[in-house]
Amino acid sequence: MKVKSLKKQKEIVTVLKTGKRVYTATLTAVFLRGEETRFAVCVGKKFGKSVQRNRLKRLLREAFRSESPLLDAPFSVLLIPKPAKEYSYEKFRRDLALALSKLRH
Repeated sequence: MKVKSLKKQKEIVTVLKTGKRVYTATLTAVFLRGEETRFAVCVGKKFGKSVQRNRLKRLLREAFRSESPLLDAPFSVLLIPKPAKEYSYEKFRRDLALALSKLRH
């Protein structure tokens, strides 16, 4: 499945306002059904300097890439991490799978 990026601020705001939120231990995922699968990560400056924020984005993108086949329909997905002392790919992957299973129910 080809995944495009959510790039425009208008698109991200639309997903934030009208999408379904799913909360897990490490992130908040916002899903909005659409015509194609699109994806974005929102990491604010409270997560540290650019090195830490970029690492966090890389972890979330990889977790989404590995779990995106579980999406049964096209969605616009926005991932917002929660502040924590330490982040890991495994925690994000597990919580993203949990969020996708909550979305189906």
